[in-house]
Amino acid sequence: MSSAGKELVERGLDFIRKLDEYAGLKRRLVLVKHEVTTNPAYGKVPSERTLNEKLRLGIINLDKPPGPTSHEVVAWIKKMLGLTKAGHGGTLVPR
Repeated sequence: MSSAGKELVERGLDFIRKLDEYAGLKRRLVLVKHEVTTNPAYGKVPSERTLNEKLRLGIINLDKPPGPTSHEVVAWIKKMLGLTKAGHGGTLVPR
């Protein structure tokens, strides 16, 4: 594996470790390696995505406060981020 490939793998594993740490998980990661060339047009490590890519391809995890409706919160997000499309999944009922 090239040094650039090894660096990409390490960055990907570092991202997964950070997610696990945030979630309080203690997993043992096993890496299966294959020497392949991947076209960058088909994706990249999430930490390398631009803000626009994260907004276009991502999810905003929101703990909705009591008061505003789910529809209102989606409208605010669309306005704040200049989006034409946005929606919500599940219910955004406050605890």
